[in-house]
Amino acid sequence: MRIGIPRALFYYLYYPFWKTFFEALGHQVILSNPTNKKILKDGLELAVDDACLPVKVFHGHVVDLKDKVDALYIPRIISIEPKEFICPKFLGLPDMIKSSIPDLPPIIDSDLSIYKNKRGFYEHAKSIGTKLGHTEKLTARAFRTALKKLNSYKKSQIIEERLPLDSGQKSFFEDYQSKNQNYGESALKVLLLGHPYNIYDNYISMNIIGKLQRYGVKVITPEIIPTQNLSAGSRYLNKKLFWTLGKNLIGSAYYYMDGGQPIDGIIHLASFGCGPDSIVGELLERKIARSRPVPFIRINIDEHSGEEGFNTRLEAFLDLIEGGSRR
Repeated sequence: MRIGIPRALFYYLYYPFWKTFFEALGHQVILSNPTNKKILKDGLELAVDDACLPVKVFHGHVVDLKDKVDALYIPRIISIEPKEFICPKFLGLPDMIKSSIPDLPPIIDSDLSIYKNKRGFYEHAKSIGTKLGHTEKLTARAFRTALKKLNSYKKSQIIEERLPLDSGQKSFFEDYQSKNQNYGESALKVLLLGHPYNIYDNYISMNIIGKLQRYGVKVITPEIIPTQNLSAGSRYLNKKLFWTLGKNLIGSAYYYMDGGQPIDGIIHLASFGCGPDSIVGELLERKIARSRPVPFIRINIDEHSGEEGFNTRLEAFLDLIEGGSRR
């Protein structure tokens, strides 16, 4: 069976697991094309108007896939960490897709929730195996193989500081790469904060990582920061932030501003209209204002964002931190 996986949203976190799991069950995994003008246009036409940009883009990726596969994998994601949640848009995503896009193949929409305990990840895989007609023994073996691949991938990201850049040419976890390790100690270091599906999608992020690297900047993202450092940073909050992705962004910033390695600046790339992003941005601005004078810029992106204005703001920010590093 050909199973389609949209190259959007949590693809940037879990594709190594998903690909390995489905292939271990004997299925072929088909990816949508990298985000492009047509995919964005299709998503804008079909998604509801008040959806955020990443969800609109996801709709476009489903359109790109739907006539090429036998089934679509669109999980109903509730929680990816114990006692934490993610944005409700992931919970309702399968229903949004079904109501917005006609002539869809069958959708694999099993629930994924680790809120009560981490066994929820296996229960999710077990549900998929059952729907596809596989034995529990085969599903369990495929799950263990995929989990080992995912853990190895995450470990390599942190140890080697490899950013999960998607070239669009090879499978994601085979082709992720980073130029950070080639930079010397004198290189400017910028903490780039944003949801993975914003900063690693080269089209909607206007290739911000590539642009920073061309300026010789070492880019740090939450995905290459050790989990214990993220947790240490988030403990500075007066109240626990129950959004996992938002907590990772706050933890990253607070860690570096409260005794972590020195950085030259912070960029927050946010989706316009995203409620969690707006709160995270406000917390970051307040922390920076009362903590230490590190240059900070928040860039909002949506379907109307222009690259010329984006580049101007980015270049001005780099001029600012480069000037500061000389003093």
